[in-house]
Amino acid sequence: MAEHEPLRGIPGILRPYKEYIKSLNLGEGDQVVYYGCVGTCTPFVELLAVTIRGLHLRQAFVPLLEEKKAHAIHDVPDIGMQASGEPVAVTPRVIVIMGGLAMPLMPVTKEQVRDLAVRHTGAKVVGVCFQNMFERAGWTGTVSFDIIINAMVEPVTVTRPAP
Repeated sequence: MAEHEPLRGIPGILRPYKEYIKSLNLGEGDQVVYYGCVGTCTPFVELLAVTIRGLHLRQAFVPLLEEKKAHAIHDVPDIGMQASGEPVAVTPRVIVIMGGLAMPLMPVTKEQVRDLAVRHTGAKVVGVCFQNMFERAGWTGTVSFDIIINAMVEPVTVTRPAP
């Protein structure tokens, strides 16, 4: 995959994501499905979902790869995009794989993700991760990502008042 110019901060993740989704010329009601870890991936999924909410696509969150547990993502007034308790059928035109799935000790393998993508014939596969997680976990040679958005979160500083 060819790299583009380095970007910074949250907009550096969200802008290229929105540009890529827009470039696909999806139709109103087409579905974008995010696969990730409950809790840690969910806030990032909701940020990504907010970015494309004006495109009138259906969006869903799948915990891990358990599609029977898929939840619709809705715009909640005065809050933003939220995954709801409402179950939803999964028929993705775009599959977004969150890097949390590639973390050590997650019950998901790169082969399972590859097979998921193959099962959803024609769906584009987007990877969103931090700290080169897909590369570090060896997923880039197995999963055919159409685009990977990788963000670095270094350094992290903590400031506390002196005792």
